[in-house]
Parts: sequence; C-alpha cells; structure tokens
Amino acid sequence: MAKTKLSKLEYQIMEALWTRGELAIREILESFPAARRPAYTTIQTTVYRMEMKQIVRRVKKIGNFHIFAANVSREAAQRTLIDDLVGLFGGTSQPIMAHLIDTGKLSLEDVKDAERMLRDARKGKRQ
Repeated sequence: MAKTKLSKLEYQIMEALWTRGELAIREILESFPAARRPAYTTIQTTVYRMEMKQIVRRVKKIGNFHIFAANVSREAAQRTLIDDLVGLFGGTSQPIMAHLIDTGKLSLEDVKDAERMLRDARKGKRQ
C-alpha cells in the first residue's frame, strides 16, 4: 500500500481503532470527547471514505452495524506524518529537534534512546 496521508479527523478515528480494536461507527464516535464530538454522519462518511482508500476495512456485520478495523498500522501512519513534517523543513530535522528542546518535550532519556538507535542503525540492525 502506498503512503497514506491522514487528516486530523482520520487520525483521531484511527487512534480509536488502534487503541480499542475493532469498532462500530457508534463506538468510534463515543471515543471522542463529548464537548468536541463530531456528528454521527460526519464519522460515518469519513469512515466510509477511509474504507475506499483502504485505510480501514470492514471485518464483520452485527445486525445492522458494520465493524471496522485499522488497515494501516500506527507506526506506518506516524512515519508518513513525520516524513511530511521533516519535508516541510527542507529534509532536516534540526528545527524540529530545537523546538522539542526549547519546549522541554525532549528529555535526556529521549536523547540517549536516539543515540542508541543511531548506533544500531550504523551496525545494520535497523533500517
């Protein structure tokens, strides 16, 4: 499957599926905070469009309800999102890293993990 870019709403729907597993549209809707919950028909239309793009798939039908599952992994969606973000900065991650450091969202433990992953990548353990 080619890289699939997810809209904010699609990402929120996928987050519900990744976290809770197979869900009906009503269950996806209920995973949104009550104060900012979209209309049922908005979720339904979005899920059906995601199905056409092969982001989700129907796994079964219970009564009148279709049950949907993620067809794209969280890791694949995150990779695409991060690749797009880095691309916005001309392919360099330095501005992103500087922002994470400035805002305190990058810990020393995160840096140590990154160093370990870089060492492993040099050894050919990661691609």
